[in-house]
Amino acid sequence: MCTNRLLLQSILSICFSTIFLGCESKIIKPKPIEWSVIDSVDIENINQDIEEGKATIDVGIYFPSNFDPDFNKVTLENIISGFLSAKEIYSPTSVQLKLLWIKTGIVDRRFLSLQANKIPEIPQTEYTNMYTHMKRHPSILTKQALDAFNSIIERNPDNHRTIYLIALQEVFLPFLEVSEGRNWMIKTVRTGGLSFPSYSYCNTIPKKLRGVITLTNLSRPDRLRRTIAHEIGHKAINVSHEYGEINPQHEIYDEGGLMIYGNGEEIPSGKKGRWHLERLMISPFIYRKDKNGNKIWNRYYEEGGHYYDPIYGNYTVMFKGSLEIDEDW
Repeated sequence: MCTNRLLLQSILSICFSTIFLGCESKIIKPKPIEWSVIDSVDIENINQDIEEGKATIDVGIYFPSNFDPDFNKVTLENIISGFLSAKEIYSPTSVQLKLLWIKTGIVDRRFLSLQANKIPEIPQTEYTNMYTHMKRHPSILTKQALDAFNSIIERNPDNHRTIYLIALQEVFLPFLEVSEGRNWMIKTVRTGGLSFPSYSYCNTIPKKLRGVITLTNLSRPDRLRRTIAHEIGHKAINVSHEYGEINPQHEIYDEGGLMIYGNGEEIPSGKKGRWHLERLMISPFIYRKDKNGNKIWNRYYEEGGHYYDPIYGNYTVMFKGSLEIDEDW
């Protein structure tokens, strides 16, 4: 009797698992999205500033056609406005942003809201700085995010060299933060823009998805002006939120630099500027066209793109980790 009951339970378990996995298989194997170019956007006019031979970053924009009715924080108009602002912000560096296209299509609604990465397992402590810690314990995309981006991004030989701005409704970022004593807690932030940068993900992100940036809120004037430029900075400069004497942190509010929260737009150079301009100019996302019109790309990452990747040479800053808990823990 007991044996029969166990056998029945095993059969039911297998059946339920099959049903569940069958459902999951539909989630984890989404079809590629059928995108179409928005012809009403004057790409030629947007790119009228582009000069042959100058340092250039290619950018494509994906704009879903099936947002929920109440979502209005990213519109076609404000994403174009934000891109034009980004071109203006990068202009003093002599790096130009070239818009390839803006495409629209129906996105699986399950992908309109995402958790970006898996919950981190190892907190950063005083023994390593943020960048060294991220090299050892890089962020990992959630399966949902991985499936979403694979369905959104069209395959292209230059996937790993191209920036893709993807409008979505919500992207949540979980991270660890000290609560009290020797305890850490999980916090989740609702992002307005997220860049999935190489200094954080290193080799865990597929090359096809290297250029992904999500945009979920451009509704405020400050967000409209800086968000796209700021997120491209995370990709192309490959730094976190830092500026001058301010070492990188998850959130920093101050004035001056593009790479901290505030109104600043500066991309500083030299050691005092944490080599931001120099790192930008050797970014793997940059190319220059030769006299025959061929793209000559910058050197690509040698070790997955962590902050101290060999391509950056001396354009890095060594700094100590910070003690965020009681020293006498």
